[in-house]
Amino acid sequence: MLSRPEHISHFPTLSAMRPPRAAIVIGRMLAVGIGLAVALLLCVPWVQTSAGAGRVIAPNPADRVQAITALVQGRVERWYVEDGQTVRAGDPIVRLADNDPYLLQRLGAEREQVEAEIAAAQQALRVAESEVSQTKEAVDKGYVTRRSFEAAQIRVAERRVRLAEAKAKLSRLDVTVNRQSAQLVRAPRDGRILSINAVAGATLVNAGQTLATLAPHAPERVAELMIDGRDVALIRAGQPVRLAFEGWPAIQFSGWPSIAHGMFDGRVRAVDPSAQSNGLFRVLVEPMPGKLAWPDVAFIPLGAKVRGWIQMETVTIGYELWRQLNNFPLEFRRPFLDEQRGITPSPPPAA
Repeated sequence: MLSRPEHISHFPTLSAMRPPRAAIVIGRMLAVGIGLAVALLLCVPWVQTSAGAGRVIAPNPADRVQAITALVQGRVERWYVEDGQTVRAGDPIVRLADNDPYLLQRLGAEREQVEAEIAAAQQALRVAESEVSQTKEAVDKGYVTRRSFEAAQIRVAERRVRLAEAKAKLSRLDVTVNRQSAQLVRAPRDGRILSINAVAGATLVNAGQTLATLAPHAPERVAELMIDGRDVALIRAGQPVRLAFEGWPAIQFSGWPSIAHGMFDGRVRAVDPSAQSNGLFRVLVEPMPGKLAWPDVAFIPLGAKVRGWIQMETVTIGYELWRQLNNFPLEFRRPFLDEQRGITPSPPPAA
């Protein structure tokens, strides 16, 4: 019979138990194995990451959701699109009508009158220039005085002023006609109509008022991540990033990127030098060249949520646990500090 330790003699139930020797050996082996596994695991490399959440945006303002506005004041006469409809560049969106239905006809008649005035002014100018030529010949021959020649020159100048005034009037009239002709609002580029902000009929809109919103097709996308200010000082352009998009199944091990599933690669494009109103810093992430392309815009549209892990230095799991427990910042290397300070490392001494 196995001897029992004296310190358990005060526990009758435990003293009465007689576990088999095999169970004791297995228990000791498990304890030693778990201890060795934990010790080895603490020495396993771990990639530090700076995590952040954000959304997918378009860096080019022309690729973002844009408002389609009225170019002139008028009344909404007809809509050519509906909510959610796909349009191409140049397709009609809405037609506006002026409060005066005969305005364009009146402007056309006024333009014809101005063109007639220009023709008359041009004819009068040619006659005046001819009189100047004839008067100069008469002055040279002594038939008329020089005052007559000067009066003819003054008449030419007056005719030129009248002609210039008529042309300026025609230009102003053309501008008015062109603006009134812009009553048909067209799509600026390919996209989809998100919403219509006015109704047909008696709705009166002013110039610059939003009529509809358009979401362009196939824009260039980047991920906008919000990063804590404690980590942003160590983030620089070109660092690799792992991304998990909303609605896309993914399994992420931040310290072991090779094990992650359903993740997509990116790299830091830019870091904002100032914080946002919430105290976080914005980091723009673009697709990593040569890696798996991001999901199509039909699955990850603009505005979709995204989580990202910016990869930093590689440390051991033991050090990472110690850092997390003490709430220390991420690890950084001496070359990184020299790079931030603009210090060029000195070459090694010659042998």
